[in-house]
Amino acid sequence: MLMRRILVTSALPYANGQIHIGHLVEYIQTDIWVRFQRMRGHEIHYVGADDTHGTPIMLRAEKEGLTPQELIARVWQEHKRDFDDFLVSFDNYYSTDSAENRELSQAIYLKLRDAGLIEKRAIEQAYDPVKEMFLPDRFIKGECPKCGAKDQYGDSCEKCGATYSPTDLKNPFSVVSGATPIKKVSDHYFFKLSDPRCENFLREWTQVKTPLQAEARNKMKEWVGEPGDSKLGDWDISRDAPYFGFEIPDAPGKYFYVWLDAPIGYYASFKNLCDKKGLDFDEWTRADSETEMYHFIGKDILYFHTLFWPATLEFSGYRTPSNVFAHGFLTVDGEKMSKSRGTFITAHSVITEGLNPEWFRYYFAAKLNASMEDIDLNLQDFTARVNSDLVGKYINIASRSAGFLVKRFNGLVDETALQDELLVHLRHANTEIANYYEDREFAKALRRIMELADQVNAYVDANKPWEIAKQEGQDAQLQKVCTITLEAFRILSLYLKPVIPRVATGVEEFLNIAPMQWADVDQTLSTTRAIRAYSHLMQRVDPKLIDALLAANQA
Repeated sequence: MLMRRILVTSALPYANGQIHIGHLVEYIQTDIWVRFQRMRGHEIHYVGADDTHGTPIMLRAEKEGLTPQELIARVWQEHKRDFDDFLVSFDNYYSTDSAENRELSQAIYLKLRDAGLIEKRAIEQAYDPVKEMFLPDRFIKGECPKCGAKDQYGDSCEKCGATYSPTDLKNPFSVVSGATPIKKVSDHYFFKLSDPRCENFLREWTQVKTPLQAEARNKMKEWVGEPGDSKLGDWDISRDAPYFGFEIPDAPGKYFYVWLDAPIGYYASFKNLCDKKGLDFDEWTRADSETEMYHFIGKDILYFHTLFWPATLEFSGYRTPSNVFAHGFLTVDGEKMSKSRGTFITAHSVITEGLNPEWFRYYFAAKLNASMEDIDLNLQDFTARVNSDLVGKYINIASRSAGFLVKRFNGLVDETALQDELLVHLRHANTEIANYYEDREFAKALRRIMELADQVNAYVDANKPWEIAKQEGQDAQLQKVCTITLEAFRILSLYLKPVIPRVATGVEEFLNIAPMQWADVDQTLSTTRAIRAYSHLMQRVDPKLIDALLAANQA
């Protein structure tokens, strides 16, 4: 098998709020894929960062009496804590407000400018005369011009779904000061996506070169169209002071729009990692690089990652992504997450209320596939599936045999049993399960693993080691049955390791084996190294914990 060299990112969480379980779908999905690739022996680097720039950060910091830097430093600590709690194994977790990102953003901008793809234009915008600042769409509210609903944002109506310009709102007001916005002209800088070079590149990249998901490719086709029929508009990449971000070179008082420097933050985080580890950043990111690069994102930011970002890279001399993997949204009990129902569940509350994060890792994985479909966290099903699959089918396999092996055979397995037909059958599933992980078909992988667990449990039920143990002269048979059971448990644990890594570590300690790699499926338990006494690896979900979690998140 050829060694692959892979750079992986998840979308950058905005430094203006807490991590919730909807966010975690993405980070868990990415982490499972990354851990699988590590187990395969590939060189893979998983990087992320907080997305730290923009008007909301600036205004929240002002409201809390902090500098923006103080605010984002605090939020970074909270985000990193949450990712660590859910075992998201970033190789580097950084910030877009970094020296590396400033340098890269400015250098990329200058390359785009020198390529003739930046244009300055005067535009009319909404302006808050009290705060003396231009207002982003989401900082203007008013009455919907279509249905008349009050208190709607400046870009879309949450009641009727209409989209419009802020200037179309009736009785508009500034969310920041309450003042009525006025119109004011300002010079802005645009990335000319409508340039034929960009249109031709994006048409080729989204429709031919890159194996995007079918839903994503079709969506992009609506925008890139056919030659002469593109819907790509030029992209406004600047914002006016006051603004928390990076100033544009040679344009005092003008700042990069957050969506210009945020994805460049992927490269900035990786550059920071390269400097720490002695990796060659240019070798990984230059246009002719033979490395791979994958972005895991939510479907709501597909536009930025499959149009703006590839074009930014292509015309500044960097390699473009190997692929962009988009996932759907999370609902809870079939409905949008809600603070009033307690289903807007923060990552930290899962930990403080005593729930096991690996329950969520398993459940999300059991729902995830390679499509952009939404997934639902049904809390009743969550409890039943974790208890049935993880505890009932998987964990209990070890508890049914380990004690006999330790007490009666000094923890040593029977060499003659390690190539039993059942074990050969389990090992043969290796390629199928690996392909499911590779293709992000995690639900199929777990379904197959649980089918195998059912077969192991059927073997235990048929052989009943607890009854053999009572019979004289049956020691050899008891050791054989326990050996087969625990070797099967080792194989199942290896297959589940990307999903429940903490349990896998406990299994490695209990079985007295080295950290499991994917190729170890063809190895066996040692006949000379004793297993250790079994201690329970996972508790069942108590429905009372779910009730407490909902109560803790109820607004």
